[in-house]
Amino acid sequence: MAFAAATGVMPLDMPESVLVRFKGELQPGITLRDLVHAIPYAAIQKGLLTVEKAGKKNIFSGRILEIEGLPTLKVEQAFELADASAERSAAGCTIKLDKEPIIEYLKSNIVMLKWMLSEGYGDVRTITRRIKGMEEWLANPTLMEADKDAEYAEIIEIDLATIKEPILCAPNDPDDARLLSDVAGDKIDEVFIGSCMTNIGHFRAAGKLLEKYQGELPTRMWIAPPTKMDKDQLTEEGYYGIFGRVGARIEIPGCSLCMGNQARVAEGASVVSTSTRNFPNRLGKGANVYLASAELAAVAAILGKIPTVAEYLQYAKALDATAADTYRYLNFNEIASYTKKADAVILQQAV
Repeated sequence: MAFAAATGVMPLDMPESVLVRFKGELQPGITLRDLVHAIPYAAIQKGLLTVEKAGKKNIFSGRILEIEGLPTLKVEQAFELADASAERSAAGCTIKLDKEPIIEYLKSNIVMLKWMLSEGYGDVRTITRRIKGMEEWLANPTLMEADKDAEYAEIIEIDLATIKEPILCAPNDPDDARLLSDVAGDKIDEVFIGSCMTNIGHFRAAGKLLEKYQGELPTRMWIAPPTKMDKDQLTEEGYYGIFGRVGARIEIPGCSLCMGNQARVAEGASVVSTSTRNFPNRLGKGANVYLASAELAAVAAILGKIPTVAEYLQYAKALDATAADTYRYLNFNEIASYTKKADAVILQQAV
């Protein structure tokens, strides 16, 4: 700051980028969370990332993680990939999407923000400014793209056809990506489904798997939707009833176990979690925490262990028939309880 004040300039080093390019078709039973973990897994295979702390290698550290090859992802799904870039120690993350999912998300977000105004949330001027900025972009939607001759510190290509089983991160390091077949059978005491790595579709998927289970689970299960809106919709659709029937502990929407300073798992517990990270002692003292998808976490909760690939795929297949309904996102511009209040909001004029 002193240099900038004295000279009137602030030199900044532009970080290099690492390009992760996905190609091919997603295989049965493979989730977006598996693609999150496929990034460190692929880097390990190429010798660009090591788990050992001594002489640690990490191609992503301090660089921008740029992701291509998944252009039709919903914005909520893109968040799942971008959120995990912090665990790669990246300086930032970009995901190349088509215009359509961004337009869909912003239209929904405008209604949600207007609903917030009707409910008395936040600073009116700030929210109004955000709404108008979104409306201006929607009137002329343009996206930034990498230069055609862009140079990268490394390019990692991941063929979706080669990912035939889930990928987890083993205790207690989010860099320690392993195939399900390498850790299957490990006993699980507790399961956490929540954090910013989840969205409403994950809770519906877990609920549909748990709905067929009779009695209380052999594991202690924690449920924490990321937002109050998710919680309200899941309650309306009956999923909170399912979670309660199997004995799950339902947390206030938000971070819960993932924060590391709120609720805690039992000392020394073995856990499957959908949280962002599994650093030592974060979820509980001496806990051994696997990171996995909500779908795999629900199966582990039912079985009391990490399933085999065959066991997991059998449960995952049951979700296929209702996938379109299960993985619906909260488009607020299509929900009457939000549009009714949003339509009545009159935006302030900028002064």
